[in-house]
Amino acid sequence: MSLSSQAAPRAAVVALGGLGLIGLPLLLVAPALAHHPMTAMGLEPSLFTGLLSGVAHPLLGPDHLVFLLALGLVGLHRPLRWVLGLLTVGLLGSGLGLMLPGLPGADVLVALSLVVTGLVLIQRLPSALLLPAFALHGYVLSGSVIGWESTPIAAYLLGLLLSQSALMLVALTLVRRLAATLTEANLRLAAGLLMGAGTAFAWSALVA
Repeated sequence: MSLSSQAAPRAAVVALGGLGLIGLPLLLVAPALAHHPMTAMGLEPSLFTGLLSGVAHPLLGPDHLVFLLALGLVGLHRPLRWVLGLLTVGLLGSGLGLMLPGLPGADVLVALSLVVTGLVLIQRLPSALLLPAFALHGYVLSGSVIGWESTPIAAYLLGLLLSQSALMLVALTLVRRLAATLTEANLRLAAGLLMGAGTAFAWSALVA
């Protein structure tokens, strides 16, 4: 095996950890942008801005972004219906968040979902736990549109679906291209980075 082929997967998991390290300062210094992009930009809810906000929200929230990309590692050998199942559960979670908002500690639980994902990756926890984890992300993502009219809310949910689908497909495509060179050590490294990032995000949410 060449040095370049060994470096590729290591670079991928280091990049994943780098997202967490970069995302933590964003979470600390720009929570308004990360969780309420429309408010930060001074936009009013509409069909277009709702769609824009839905597309942007997973990209601007570092905990959501790292979670979605990490699912590419977990879903390496899983069929497309696994992705569709997660996306469906996420939408159901968003619907629940619109009907029953205000779950105490939801942001902390979202951050800890990265720890769960890391443990699933190294087969210390069952992958079924990713279903409630994804639903929890959907629940929290709905918080920024509570009080909107139905049309921008529908556009926002569509934007979320498109953004999350694209991120997961990109992650799965990249990981599958590196599948032949992924090693157990690299997976453990990725899991450790995920757990470290999740713990850091949870701590920042607790002290915010």
